[in-house]
Amino acid sequence: MLSVNQTLAWGSGGDCSTRGQSTCEPATTWAGKQEEHTPVTYPISNWLILKTRGDCALPSMAVSLLPPPPDPQFVLRGTQSAVNALHFSGGTQAQGCPLLFSGSQNGLIHIWSLQTRRAVATLDGHGGQSVTWLQMLPQSPQLLSQGRDLRLCLWDLAEGRNAVVDSVCLESVGFCRSSVLGVGQARWMLAVPGKGIDEVQILEMPSKTSVCTLKPEADAKPGMPMCLGLWQVCSTHQLTNPGISDVTIRPDHKILATAGWDHRIRVFHWRTMKPLAVLAFHSASVHCVAFATNGLLAAGSKDQRISVWSLYQRM
Repeated sequence: MLSVNQTLAWGSGGDCSTRGQSTCEPATTWAGKQEEHTPVTYPISNWLILKTRGDCALPSMAVSLLPPPPDPQFVLRGTQSAVNALHFSGGTQAQGCPLLFSGSQNGLIHIWSLQTRRAVATLDGHGGQSVTWLQMLPQSPQLLSQGRDLRLCLWDLAEGRNAVVDSVCLESVGFCRSSVLGVGQARWMLAVPGKGIDEVQILEMPSKTSVCTLKPEADAKPGMPMCLGLWQVCSTHQLTNPGISDVTIRPDHKILATAGWDHRIRVFHWRTMKPLAVLAFHSASVHCVAFATNGLLAAGSKDQRISVWSLYQRM
């Protein structure tokens, strides 16, 4: 078995070695004449290249050394509806195994234990309308959920409670997901879709005071925003597979994952955008992806399943 850092030299009628940058010294009898072949060495990274140089050269062949994509570590079932939103809470060494929150098209929010792999609680606060976004407030037992009922609910989950303690009425009927922009000790900033189709409203919470409304320039036509967040744009990459439902970056900023309309989850190196893996498990569009602090990746799909993956373990 060759490792990806080894090289392979191949010829006919001679002794070959696969040790380091080895070569082979083949000698082949051809039409009664002995031909001396030039030793050939090919470095190997992700592929084995088999080739000879001389009169009796054979066609080159390439054999992939990359391992096949893994299967999910486990699969969560029981939402009974398409999964549209995912969010991990906890997962540090001090907190232990994280909890996973999922929002479904039927308006329910499930809280999953990854130890028992079962839902430990179900929240119902959006009147049967699809849940599109979930976010725990940092260092707080409060959960934000956004639904197609034009409400953004604040849940109190402390000490086993599961009550809606506040809500914000949204003015946009679109699919744009909100975003927590900054958190202080007593106040935090929230970006929500605005009244106009291309507007974004910034609120100070929990007072719900409007800070500003972001509007595009008069001659710009960006269209309806689909998700909100604060980013520092360093470069732009165009993906070869169109139809991206969601993008998430692992907390250590080393890899990112996309949710695809083509039923695939794609994993990329964050800095170079080099493709690392294509995960084919779901039988319908993948709607959402989320990373836990410990590196676990979860993906929710229209097929009503949540797949949980362990990829490229953090060092």
